[in-house]
Amino acid sequence: MKFYFLRALGAATLGLVAGQALAQGQVTPPASVTPGLQPAAASAQQPTHHEHNENWSLHFQQTVIQQWHNNLQPRYAGGNSLQARENAKLSLTTTLFLGRRLWKGGAVYFNPEVAGGSGLSGATGIGGAPNGETFRIGDPAPQVYLARLYLRQLWSLGPSEEEDEDDLNQLKGARPAKYLALNVGKFSIADYFDQNSYSHDPRTQFFNWSLMSAGGWDYPANVRGYTVGAVVEYVQPGLALRAGVSSMPTDANGPTLDFHYDKAQAITAEVTKSYAVNGHPGAVRLLGFRNQAAMGSYNLAVQQARGLGTMPDVTAARAERRTKYGFVINAEQEISPEIGLFGRFSYNDGHNETWAFTEIDRSLSVGATSTGARWKRPTDRLGVAAVANGLSGDHRNYLAAGGSGFILGDGRLDYGLEYIGEVYYSIDFPRYHAALSPDYQIIFNPGYNTSRLPGPVHVVALRVHVEF
Repeated sequence: MKFYFLRALGAATLGLVAGQALAQGQVTPPASVTPGLQPAAASAQQPTHHEHNENWSLHFQQTVIQQWHNNLQPRYAGGNSLQARENAKLSLTTTLFLGRRLWKGGAVYFNPEVAGGSGLSGATGIGGAPNGETFRIGDPAPQVYLARLYLRQLWSLGPSEEEDEDDLNQLKGARPAKYLALNVGKFSIADYFDQNSYSHDPRTQFFNWSLMSAGGWDYPANVRGYTVGAVVEYVQPGLALRAGVSSMPTDANGPTLDFHYDKAQAITAEVTKSYAVNGHPGAVRLLGFRNQAAMGSYNLAVQQARGLGTMPDVTAARAERRTKYGFVINAEQEISPEIGLFGRFSYNDGHNETWAFTEIDRSLSVGATSTGARWKRPTDRLGVAAVANGLSGDHRNYLAAGGSGFILGDGRLDYGLEYIGEVYYSIDFPRYHAALSPDYQIIFNPGYNTSRLPGPVHVVALRVHVEF
C-alpha cells in the first residue's frame, strides 16, 4: 500500500501543477456531475447570447484518502466482521470529464476513470462504510475503466434561458429555464437522484456511505457505482420531475450489469420542490424506487437452513425475479450564505437480499455545514453530521442465525441500531485547485451488533482532492 500511496501522491502533485497551469481562480465542486435544479428565487430567467456557448468541456479530478481505525477487542468475529487490527488503508480515484456539444440541445459526455486501493476491512463490517471512495473489490491495484458515456438531449419548453457555467459534465452556454431532457447511456444513477447540496459527494463533502447517498436506497449500480439506462427529466424553476430505468448487476454487488431488462431492472422516480425562505434557498425531494433482480429471500434462507441444520445462505434462496421497494425523503435549507442544514430519511422493505449498495434498510441522517468566513477562510468548509442505520426484521433474523451478506456477517447478531457521527474540515487552496480535508468518524454498534465490541470504533482520515 505504501507504493500506491507514493504513486497517488505523485499523481496528485502532477494534478496540482496541471491545474495551476490550465486554470485560474477558485473551483467550487458541485454536488453532482450533472446540471441540478436551482431554487426559483435564484433563477435568472433572462435571455442570453448564444455566442457565449462553448462546444467543449474538459475537467479533471483526483482524490486520495488515507484512513485508519483504532485497535479493537472483539468478543467474536465472522467472515465479514470489521477487523480488530489492520494497517491504514488508502484509496485513489482519478477521473477525466470530457464533454462535446453535438447539435442544438444535444451533447455527449465521456468519463474514463482510474481507481485503486482498499477500504477498511475490505469495505465490510459496517453498514455505513466510512469511505465513499472505496469499493468492495479484492484487488487493490489501480484499474482503468469506463465510468460514464452518455448522450444528453434537452428540448426547450419556453423562451426564458439561463446561463450554465463550464463545469463537470456541463457545457458553458445558454440553457432553457424550462425544459425536457433525456439522458441515455452509462452513468451513475446518483448523478440525477437524491441530490443534496451539503451531503452527496465523498470527494469534497462527508466521507461516509450513508451520508453520500440515502442509506436505505439500494441504488442500481455495479460494484464501482455505475449503471446503464435512461433518465427523463422535466425541469422548470422551482420544480423538477425525474424518472429512470436502469440495469442491475447480475450478482449482488457484482461488476457485470444484467441487460435482460425483462427480468432485472431498477425503476426510480423523484419529485424535487425548491423554494426560498427569506431569500435563503431550500429544497425537498421525495424519491421512490423498485428494484427487480434474482435476489435471495432472507426468510426462505433461514427456513432452508433450519431444515438442513446448517447456516443460512441467502444466495441459495434466490429466484429469477424478486423485488425491493423503498423511498427517500431528502431536504436541505440554507440558513445564511455561510451555513446550511440537511436531513434524509430512507426506507426499503428489506424482505430480499441487498443487491447493489450496502446493507442498510432504514437510515436517518442530519447535519450542518459552514464555510470558514467567520475565521477569514471563506472557501473552507466545516461539516458535522449524525446517522442512525437499521435493518428490517427479516434481514436481522438472517444475520442473527449466522448468515452473511456481501457487507455484513459476524456469525451472530445482538441487534441494535448502527450510530455514526462524522466531522470534516476542508482546507481550500484556490490557487492550486486543491483541498486538504482531515476527517473523524465515531461508530457505535458497527454491523448493528451491540455485544461484539466493548466500545465504539474511531476512524480518522485525510483526503487530498484536486479538481480543475
